[in-house]
Amino acid sequence: MPELPEVETTRRILEPYLLGQRIQQLQHQDPARYRNTERAEGRRVLGTSRRGKYLILHLDKNLELIVHLGMTGGFRFEPHRHTRVTLHLPHQTLYYTDPRRFGKWWVVEAGDYREIDLLRRMGPEPLSDDFTLAHFQQALRTARKIKEVLLSQEAVAGVGNIYADESLWLSRIHPERPAASLSSPEVRRLYKAIREVMERAVEAGGSTLSDASYRQPDGEPGYFQFQHNAYDRTGQPCKRKGCTGRIAKIVVGGRGTHFCPQCQQNSR
Repeated sequence: MPELPEVETTRRILEPYLLGQRIQQLQHQDPARYRNTERAEGRRVLGTSRRGKYLILHLDKNLELIVHLGMTGGFRFEPHRHTRVTLHLPHQTLYYTDPRRFGKWWVVEAGDYREIDLLRRMGPEPLSDDFTLAHFQQALRTARKIKEVLLSQEAVAGVGNIYADESLWLSRIHPERPAASLSSPEVRRLYKAIREVMERAVEAGGSTLSDASYRQPDGEPGYFQFQHNAYDRTGQPCKRKGCTGRIAKIVVGGRGTHFCPQCQQNSR
């Protein structure tokens, strides 16, 4: 957390407050984590975008302000006890909060991602025309476990722990299957599932879990957690019609992983 739906929701909410505005000041006390932010002061925001889990503000003078929210980062319209960066605009102040301090900021020349390796090798956006079935099939030609491939960001951008579990459940694929073992119909099901899950999650404003670490800038939660079929449902009945299994939890690639052993069997 946050993953693509949460970052995209944040971007859409913040954009009207940012466009055309000049950044007056960026206040923080951690220059190692929030790098070269003084370069953004005095610069006008020309646009916003998102790449995977990264929020990007496009500034004049050919600069970009890139924000990775980490595990617990987010923006608020009001001061917060875990505020790490305060962004002063002419008519609005935004507060970047991050209880666990895993988020990072960079100000770079536009397109210069030498300091951000993942941005340079990230795969296509799942809701874009660049995310094609042919590309996805090629990216899955590896012996790595399919859950690990999805989390790597190279096969498809923005899919993290929650939405990998949800997509694998929807496509009936066991998270430990070697990616290369998936048949063409299975790859097609997973491809469609990723797009469907992401579309629904963005529409619902993302997922707010029990720790409430993610909230929208106005303090409202996301609502996709009420549509979860696998993630964080350990021991609960599988929601798939006709399935009598219960959601189990294992560890794949160092991440807690939720799936139904009955309808997501590890057949190879």
